[in-house]
Amino acid sequence: MNIKNNITNLRQTLPPGCRLVAVSKTQPLDKIQEAYASGQRDFGENRVQELTSKYEQLPQDIHWHLIGHLQTNKVKYIAPFVSLIHSVDSPRLLEEINNQAGKAGRVIDCLLQLHIAQEETKYGLTEEEARTLITSPALRNYQHIRIQGLMGMASLTDNTEQVRREFRSLKTFFDRLQQENLPPNTTMTILSMGMSSDYKIAIEEGSTMLRIGTSLFKTT
Repeated sequence: MNIKNNITNLRQTLPPGCRLVAVSKTQPLDKIQEAYASGQRDFGENRVQELTSKYEQLPQDIHWHLIGHLQTNKVKYIAPFVSLIHSVDSPRLLEEINNQAGKAGRVIDCLLQLHIAQEETKYGLTEEEARTLITSPALRNYQHIRIQGLMGMASLTDNTEQVRREFRSLKTFFDRLQQENLPPNTTMTILSMGMSSDYKIAIEEGSTMLRIGTSLFKTT
């Protein structure tokens, strides 16, 4: 199998409205170019330095996603071009994204990262923290960000029922927020959950955006 076939085969399994982000972290430029040639335009990176380097060297119509933990002092490097930041996990980070987006003359789309896994090493907000952020007066004054939904990472475990419960809890919270009176700069349209090891469960539990790397870039 080659990368084009991997992408084609995966896309054929996706339900309508489910978007594929090819996780290109650590992948060389030629492999990303191969995925690009197959029609893939959404690519995700974990590290700011790697993301900015690839942005400068690859086609300008790529939609770059920052999917890893983001430090506030690194926001300025990606603010001029990033398409979607999946990993907003604090009010301070959201404030800095708004500030740097304003300097770049842009509005940056963001997702709130929820901590749904049993692993303490993963980042993310609790449901209570996310709700507090969404209802805060400060958020309504941010003119340069749009909160488009939620992101979550399930536990890395062979226990598929645990993974399913974690995804389902995130989808339940997502659905509740959709029914609420949200600020003008906040919508619940994107639910980013599912990676190479668990994307099939994520699809079944309502994911609208997958972050997949290994399954796409492996070749035989």
